Amino acid sequence: MKNNQSYRKLEVIFTPSLFEYRQIKENYIVVIVDILRATTSICTAFEWGVKSMIPVKTIQEAKDYKDKGYMVAGERLEESFEFADLGNSALEFMTPKIKNQDIVHSTTNGTVAITIAKEGMPNEILIGAFSNISTLSDYILTKKENVLLLCSGWKNCFCIEDTVFCGALIDKLIQSNEFINHNDSANCSLELWNAAKDNIMGYMEKASHFHRLRKHKMDDVFDYTFTFNATKVVPKLYGDRLKDALKEEK
Repeated sequence: MKNNQSYRKLEVIFTPSLFEYRQIKENYIVVIVDILRATTSICTAFEWGVKSMIPVKTIQEAKDYKDKGYMVAGERLEESFEFADLGNSALEFMTPKIKNQDIVHSTTNGTVAITIAKEGMPNEILIGAFSNISTLSDYILTKKENVLLLCSGWKNCFCIEDTVFCGALIDKLIQSNEFINHNDSANCSLELWNAAKDNIMGYMEKASHFHRLRKHKMDDVFDYTFTFNATKVVPKLYGDRLKDALKEEK
């Protein structure tokens, strides 16, 4: 039997504002989670052949890239900004026109979480969604670092959908016997996942962002968002841009 000291640790941070106060001393990987909608869209973009995605925190940064000729995608408060070529729905990335493109991406919550995570200087920053959960889990298991799941939340508030995903990913990871979990946030995520997993779409009726997007008639992406393993990609941050780690690290 393995000594506990050899196990890897799991932790969930429910919002980016909590990450700012987290002092992590061990080597670790961060998984960014913004199920509705940024991380689901990013995974979809790579499945459809995008070359890279450049996450930026502000609209002005996105505009600066646009002026240099880059394709831009994103939104603020469920509305695309006027110069964007694409919004932030995964369905919009299901198009051949993004193949081999470098796309700048700026959203209300997800890309903000990515830029905040960079400040913690983790070993890797990965993108997680239900659509790549098995591929992501398999990739993480090839590593040796501890894993911190950072939920983007909604304007620094807790989100059910992000936390349920964290529970689903933790459930897969702990089955490997590579991880030890004595963390309340991870246990809470597992509890939500166990409550949701038999009827995930029904459970999401509890999620405020589910209703927010429905109000704006953006619920056409819901079924796809909560479909497991629709993509076989692991978006990873290399410098200033995301690329598919499965291609980069062959």
